[in-house]
Amino acid sequence: MHVLKALSVALAMLVAGPVAAAVEPRVELVATGLNHPWSIAFLPGGGVLVTERNGGLHRLEGLRMSRVSGVPPVFNDGQGGLFDVVADPGFQQNGIIYLSYAHGTRSANGTRIARAKLVGNSLLEVTPIYTATPLKRGNVHFGGRMAFLPDGTLAFTTGDGFDFREQAQRLDSPLGKVMRITTDGKVPQDNPFLTDSAALGTIYSRGHRNPQGLAFDPVRGLLFEHEHGPRGGDEVNVIRPGKNYGWPVATMGLDYSGATVSPYRRYPGMEDGLVVWVPSIAPSGLAVYRGAMFPEWNGDLLVGALVDKEVRRVRLSPEGKVLGQESLFRSIGERIRDVRVAPDGAIWVTTDDDKGKVLRISR
Repeated sequence: MHVLKALSVALAMLVAGPVAAAVEPRVELVATGLNHPWSIAFLPGGGVLVTERNGGLHRLEGLRMSRVSGVPPVFNDGQGGLFDVVADPGFQQNGIIYLSYAHGTRSANGTRIARAKLVGNSLLEVTPIYTATPLKRGNVHFGGRMAFLPDGTLAFTTGDGFDFREQAQRLDSPLGKVMRITTDGKVPQDNPFLTDSAALGTIYSRGHRNPQGLAFDPVRGLLFEHEHGPRGGDEVNVIRPGKNYGWPVATMGLDYSGATVSPYRRYPGMEDGLVVWVPSIAPSGLAVYRGAMFPEWNGDLLVGALVDKEVRRVRLSPEGKVLGQESLFRSIGERIRDVRVAPDGAIWVTTDDDKGKVLRISR
């Protein structure tokens, strides 16, 4: 693995739906040779962290990339591995970061969140603060995205484990949920199911399949999430505490065999998706664009697409109504795993490959 000098390449844009203002972006190859780079985090004060699914964590500073030591062991099998990384809101004072990853073995595993102190290129005081228990078998559908909310609590996603999809509806199971905890792993006292003795207090919302996108928009005050459907039925949702997002009772997708998952596309008391994709685009990575570099995109969602090999722009009104969609950066020609907006307004993405890349898109 090594960092390459910035290579600028003009990108064509394929427009789907209403025509947007012409944009002539360029892509810079920042790093390559990474094992399925899963997530990017911009550190306050400078520097970038990048996770690899096989458990690697790297720190980028300019054109230099350094491996960070002290990463906890991960269950690296199938879709399991090291997932997201986010910096604490007080990072400049405390140096704390958070990692999400698959923990355990193939016969007993679950999504775990750990906090650690980043000192130079080392993680110290690594402390697990959440583990999805009871542990399950298998190596798919872990979720694993994280996002801080304005009150300093941490929201994160768990997958349904594929073979356990009915548990996405159960309040006594951690599978198929958006969770919310404090930074030391405690249950916030205003979580929606705290007074239900049969429910897990960490649950913020339920009825999710495999959510791999989570982003909070501070302007609208909304938490956006997206998740993989089965064969069709990928969704973008606005997450509100205590709500049920339907899986597997209501879905617009079919099972991979072509069989019907449920006779219901919608169900009373369950939330409809803000956006639903049939066929699937396989969404992974989500950002709300807020920046000066592409001002015509302000407030829009940027969704990485693994199958469609693009970034999908979802155009939103100031109130959050969907106005249309646009296909961006298809000239990259690779599966997009993560999408982030840098402090300068540039867009960074990672490509999902055993020799994956980190790319910076600007104008």
